Amino acid sequence: MKATDSYEVIDLVSIEHNERTMVDGQIHDVRSVSETISSVKQILEEKHGPLHKVCVAAAGRALKTKRTRIKQSVSGHPLMNDEDVTHLELTGVQQAQYELAREEAELETTHYYCVGYSVLHYHLDGQELGSLIDQQGDEVTVEVIATFLPKVVVESLIAALHRADLEMEALTLEPIAAINVLIPPSMRRLNVALVDIGAGTSDIAITDEGTVTAYGMVPVAGDEITEAISDHYLLDFPLAEQAKRDISHNQEATISDILGFETTVSYDEVTKAIEPAIEKLSHTIRDEIIQLNHKAPKAVMLVGGGSLTPTLSERLAQLLDLPANRVAIRGIDAIQSLKKTDNLPIGPAFVTPIGIAIAANQNPVQYISVTVNERTIRLFDIKTLTVGDCLLAAGIEIKKLFGRPGIGKVIYLNGNQLTLKGEHGTAPNLLKNNHPCSLNDPIQNGDVFKVEKGEDGKAPDATLEDLLGELPRSTITLNGKSYQLHPFIHVNGDKQSLSYIVQDRDKVEIETNQTVLSFLRFIQQEEVLKEIDPFDVFINKQKHRVAAHKISILKNGKESNPETPLQDGDHLTTVVHYPVEAQLLMKENGSSPSEQEINVFFNNKELTLKKSLRTFTRKGAPLKPTDLIYPGQTIESKETNADPFIFQDVFRYADIDLTNVAGQSFKIFRNDEEATFFEPIHHGDHLTLQWLTNSTR
Repeated sequence: MKATDSYEVIDLVSIEHNERTMVDGQIHDVRSVSETISSVKQILEEKHGPLHKVCVAAAGRALKTKRTRIKQSVSGHPLMNDEDVTHLELTGVQQAQYELAREEAELETTHYYCVGYSVLHYHLDGQELGSLIDQQGDEVTVEVIATFLPKVVVESLIAALHRADLEMEALTLEPIAAINVLIPPSMRRLNVALVDIGAGTSDIAITDEGTVTAYGMVPVAGDEITEAISDHYLLDFPLAEQAKRDISHNQEATISDILGFETTVSYDEVTKAIEPAIEKLSHTIRDEIIQLNHKAPKAVMLVGGGSLTPTLSERLAQLLDLPANRVAIRGIDAIQSLKKTDNLPIGPAFVTPIGIAIAANQNPVQYISVTVNERTIRLFDIKTLTVGDCLLAAGIEIKKLFGRPGIGKVIYLNGNQLTLKGEHGTAPNLLKNNHPCSLNDPIQNGDVFKVEKGEDGKAPDATLEDLLGELPRSTITLNGKSYQLHPFIHVNGDKQSLSYIVQDRDKVEIETNQTVLSFLRFIQQEEVLKEIDPFDVFINKQKHRVAAHKISILKNGKESNPETPLQDGDHLTTVVHYPVEAQLLMKENGSSPSEQEINVFFNNKELTLKKSLRTFTRKGAPLKPTDLIYPGQTIESKETNADPFIFQDVFRYADIDLTNVAGQSFKIFRNDEEATFFEPIHHGDHLTLQWLTNSTR
């Protein structure tokens, strides 16, 4: 019964089971347990009248604790809100539920109630944060610890109560009840182990980081100590149990074995006799604490009748390498909210039962029923239940409720891989009693929910302009005319405009480095590119290169080539190099000399005589040295016979005054000897022409 600010125990009845009808926190014989409940009920009803409702506790050893973390990409996602964070947390809880079901060889995660969860850590891009609200980044990690209770545990409790004509008014959990009365929330930031040593099992709860971080159980407890006394002193189990209690309270006990011999034994004698059993119990508890906590805690609290096992606290302190005063047995006097009365038992045995009574009154656990997508769901109301809890209980996968992101596209920009992400999927459509709700909204008995998956996001429809933004422009001048240039864009080898919508696996190339060649193509003056080719003609059907280019392109006054890079403000000028005179071709063509020449003296004046050794024709017509030759024309070249020069050849080069020679005759001489017009002449010859008057004939 609750007073103004404390609780008072009105009555207390304790009856032990005649047989092992409960094992490891699970009822194995509902009828036998129900008979024990009925016996307690009858004793209390005789004193206090009819009883119809009862508060009970589920054994802590039945609880399953799972710690897990969930990672999710939030790149490009808007600032996170409450709904986003709740979605992440519940996804983590559901992952823990799946892992637990896998470990327990269960096929259905809905075989477990989630009786509570706590967020241990939030991380954003590897950095721990106190809250994710209004945060933005690439990857978020949420680490949670969730506690689950198998439904079969609760159902068997209800069945046993019904057979005793009792209705469950409220439910709590044994370790939670003990921790609530011994370790208030303000102290749970300390790393403390609470060990409830009962008859068949020892229940362990660990606090740290402001919450209960783990629950555990070992199937070694007070019964093992009783059995050791029974074996050593040849006692019936009930007599050994009584002897164990007498030793704990009176430091000695008088026992009578099965042969009828009566003996008085001391505390030290019994401790020495059952030392192996004490060692086993202390080592088993130590190992479970280390497994749950991964290290020795700061302190250990022992409750339950088995905590009075001789030297147990000292042995645990040694095994955990803790000071002796950091492992302590806590009795009822440690419950601050309990009013001290004469009917209170002494010692640690009733700490958990009284804690259960207080917790069931302060924080009763009840059932509520709701409907999710036309399916009735019953929830274990150990905390403020939300819409998210309903979805967990219904086995609806939280992570599949949100629409999937649109399928992204992978493109290659100048050889570098880029990923275009699709649109984010929309949140699920949640209706509570035909009204929109969120995952965090509280629920009430009888609520009806409809859950529809969010819409999937769309694939990205990005254009080249969306992808590249505004491209830089440059101005190039050609022969005095200015042109505006922008980079060329090719997709899979084809030129594309900025309005082109990129597709998955597209290869996009951007020509940002303009050259003379790309500029001429851009302004569609590709005919100039042809003129940059070499100046070739064909002589006797063989290609002959006259010049390196038909046209030269100057950049800012200096010679350039098609691959010369251009920058904003450059000036280009074209210079034409064709046609050329035939005499240039005549000089360049052939490996043998094209002319034969000699020097002679005619009337004491030196003359150079020349004779062609090769003839050039174009379309059958002889070429003069001054004729113009154009690229691609065909020329015929033939060698002539190298005939010797004759006297007559001189007259093509000599100037002869023919005035006043009318009626006169002449004679010609070669090296002072008279010669004829057809007389061969040679280099260095002296030739003479003499006019004859009538007197000299």
